[in-house]
Amino acid sequence: MPMIDSSPAVLALWAVIGYGLGSIPFGLILTRAFGLGDLREIGSGNIGATNVLRTGSKSTAAATLVLDGAKGAVAVLLARALGGEAAAQVAALAAFLGHCYPIWLEFKGGKGVATFLGLMLALSWPVGLLSCATWLAAAAISRISSLSALVAALWSLLWCLLLGKGEIFFLTLVLVGLIMWRHRANIKRLRAGTEPRIGGSKA
Repeated sequence: MPMIDSSPAVLALWAVIGYGLGSIPFGLILTRAFGLGDLREIGSGNIGATNVLRTGSKSTAAATLVLDGAKGAVAVLLARALGGEAAAQVAALAAFLGHCYPIWLEFKGGKGVATFLGLMLALSWPVGLLSCATWLAAAAISRISSLSALVAALWSLLWCLLLGKGEIFFLTLVLVGLIMWRHRANIKRLRAGTEPRIGGSKA
């Protein structure tokens, strides 16, 4: 059983740990390691898996997707195991913020979708699985990465309600709000009908 301590100091510590894990820029690390160039100078300049795909390496993009999701899941599972549910939720939010606003990259990170899905899988695996399935279905139908991300994020709120996961609903709502904010340029292009499909020049 975890030694549950929900004091502000302990929760602050889990916030730091979560942020540190979330801020690991796997897309940037992998593209450099495999000689694919500086990801920030490719396509949209985003450090996420969709932009990694624009390097032409599907395997590197897949690895980025998995690792960006895994770092969020690890933050939640580690915090839950050692600090309880409150610590897990604090670590989850911090990990998401770490991915989107990493201090190492002047707070210019990714849009958080893979990390969000990893967080959801760790917070509640049924909600996480349904959210991943929603993303896959939306991507298969639309072939638009940003639209798939937005649909999956919004539907995750419904999955929380339908599965009775009210304890994570507020956190999920905050994360969905942040995803919407990070995709505000994409939303404008979606409305204008100019958003590229998967493999295009922006994401």
